[in-house]
Amino acid sequence: MMLVNSPDPALDANLAVALDALLAEHSVTRAAARLHTSPAAMSRTLARLRRTLQDPLLVRAGQTMVPTPRAQALREEAAAVVQRLGALLSPEAGVDPATLRSTFTLQTADLVGAALAPGLLRLAEQEAPGVSFRLLAEELEAGPALRDGRIDLEVGSIDHVDPETRVEELVTLRMMAAVRPGHPLTEGPLTPARLAAAHHVAVSRRGRFTGPLDAALAEQNLQRRVSIVLPGHLAAMALAARSDIVCLVPAALPGAAPSPLTGDAVALGLHLLDIPLAMPPVTIGMAWHPRHAADRGHHWLRNAIRRTLRTSGSPAT
Repeated sequence: MMLVNSPDPALDANLAVALDALLAEHSVTRAAARLHTSPAAMSRTLARLRRTLQDPLLVRAGQTMVPTPRAQALREEAAAVVQRLGALLSPEAGVDPATLRSTFTLQTADLVGAALAPGLLRLAEQEAPGVSFRLLAEELEAGPALRDGRIDLEVGSIDHVDPETRVEELVTLRMMAAVRPGHPLTEGPLTPARLAAAHHVAVSRRGRFTGPLDAALAEQNLQRRVSIVLPGHLAAMALAARSDIVCLVPAALPGAAPSPLTGDAVALGLHLLDIPLAMPPVTIGMAWHPRHAADRGHHWLRNAIRRTLRTSGSPAT
């Protein structure tokens, strides 16, 4: 175990490693073999140790070398220092999730958080009972919040990241129109014109009235009426369940396993209708700062997010 040289001999970890080998072997040759270096190099290191410690450390006694009283006093301490150095410079051992005692802070949209929470709690109960979660609304700029450690993970539509931020795509979805049972749009084919003529709720934490659906309608020379803007999808779905308002819900792509993000819409009894327009897909991913890349607890968290969002949810109605 040879380390880089330090300009200050008193802080040179190589000397500690060499001292441990010399005091264990009582032989320059055997200590050199132990550290995979030459006897000449080990002799020079012993000379440095003698100058540094102001003690001969090993002296000849016939054909062997014996330690001085100072060397004997240093023996256990040198071995302990080298052991601690080895632990310090070794890769982190695997962490048993059952031993984790952590609170992870996630930033998500309300719909993503509602889809994540049951699965995360179930996995934590099964695998990591000492883990708890704090879910924050999308109020922070995720890049600085990740960099500053205010959040551990952002989960959602990742569209604003710093260059160093790690991003992993988890699932690709499509937007569908969600309406209450018996809504006029459930009767007969849904055309772009009928969709545009309905009353809509837009979801935007910045209060915006327009989005991808408006751009798709504009290509058909159509414009929808957005009667209200709400900051979260759950409130929009609750409103759609009690009125003739149309809201948008992310759902699985045709032929894919149902998405857990449709579970709340189905629980509210909403009907999900195919939008008869070319709409861009929605990609849900997670982002984290690279300082957490090798952290074993964070690794469990990311894996739990993957398993939760890639698990089939309730089938769309």
